[in-house]
Amino acid sequence: MSTPACQPASPFVSLLHTHKAIAVLRVANVQLALSLATAVAAGGIRLIEVTWNSQAPAEILTLLRQRLPDCHIGAGTLLSVADLEQAVTVGAQFGFSPHSDRTMITWAQQQQWPFVPGALTPSEIVAAWQAGASAVKLFPITAVGGAEYLRSLQGPLAAIPLVPTGGVTLGNAPGLLQAGALAVGLSTALFPRSAIAQGDWAAITNRAQDLVHSLTGQV
Repeated sequence: MSTPACQPASPFVSLLHTHKAIAVLRVANVQLALSLATAVAAGGIRLIEVTWNSQAPAEILTLLRQRLPDCHIGAGTLLSVADLEQAVTVGAQFGFSPHSDRTMITWAQQQQWPFVPGALTPSEIVAAWQAGASAVKLFPITAVGGAEYLRSLQGPLAAIPLVPTGGVTLGNAPGLLQAGALAVGLSTALFPRSAIAQGDWAAITNRAQDLVHSLTGQV
C-alpha cells in the first residue's frame, strides 16, 4: 500500500487542528442537550456533535445553532445519505459517521460539506480518504490499542488527518494527540452520569476546561 498523497488542509481540518476536541452529545431530550452543550461551551469547547440517534436530533441541532453562535455544531452517527440530507437541511456544520460509505462521502463532497467517515484498519482508512473524506474517524480507538495503535499508523498514513473516538478520556486524550491524532471526540468522559443526575453543570464545565487546557494550553 502506497502512502496517500498529501492534500492541502481544508478549512474544516484547520478548525479541528485549532480546537482539537469535539464534545459528542447523545441525549434523551432537548433541554438536557442544551444544558450539556452550554456547559462544555462555557469550558472552552467549540466543536459539538449531536448524534443522530439522540431524541429529536434535528431540533437539538437547530437550537444549539441559535443558542451557541460561537460554537460549530455538527451531526454524528450518520448512517445514510438520507441522514446527511436531514443534517444539512437543519444547519449541521459538519458530519461524522461510524462507518465508511462511498456514496455518503461522494454526496458530502458534492455539497462541499465537511464529512468524517469512520474506519479502523489501514485499508479502510486509505479507502475513505481516497474517496474524498474531509478527515477519517478512527473508531473505536481504545478497543485496538489506543495511542499505540495510532502511533503505528503514522509511518505509512501520516498524511491522513485522523480523529480517534470511542473510549477517549481526559486522561488519554493528550497521548492520542502526541501519537498523531488531529483531534479527538469525547462523550461519556465529558458527561459523567453522576454530574448529569445531579444537574451539576459546573462540574462538566470544569472537565471541559481541563480538557481544553491539556490539549491546547488555553484555559
